Amino acid sequence: MRFILISILILINTSVFAKLIKPNPSINPLTVIIIQLEALKENNFPYEDAGIEQTWEFAHPQNRQYTGPLSNFKLMMRSNSYSLMLNHSNHNIIFVSMDENTANYFIEITDKIGNKFGFTWTVKRVLIKGEWFNCWMTSGVSSPMPLAKSA
Repeated sequence: MRFILISILILINTSVFAKLIKPNPSINPLTVIIIQLEALKENNFPYEDAGIEQTWEFAHPQNRQYTGPLSNFKLMMRSNSYSLMLNHSNHNIIFVSMDENTANYFIEITDKIGNKFGFTWTVKRVLIKGEWFNCWMTSGVSSPMPLAKSA
């Protein structure tokens, strides 16, 4: 009986943590990036590729057209250009510019072995009526720019 109770509690806790944050108009551009980077930093928590799936939730509809479905997005995130984001050790978000519908940031990421890379990260407001209308979502992330090598 005790084993069953513990198993149920673990299942409930896992399902609570497994809920992905969904875009909504109250989430500002900086918070969108924080949600995505924190998820990628712990990519396999609470389940495999949870971080990639959370990041996908905030992919702008135009970005989704470019990357294809989630399965393609997962492959892209595992490519040489973006895999360094997975399970990275640290990140720094630097504000660059913002207007009414677009926000630009420079992101510094230290990968899991200590190499540093920079990315330009653009978040745009969705202006098309529908599920994500008026939500801030990531419309583009550059290829990585090497910033420093680990010692």
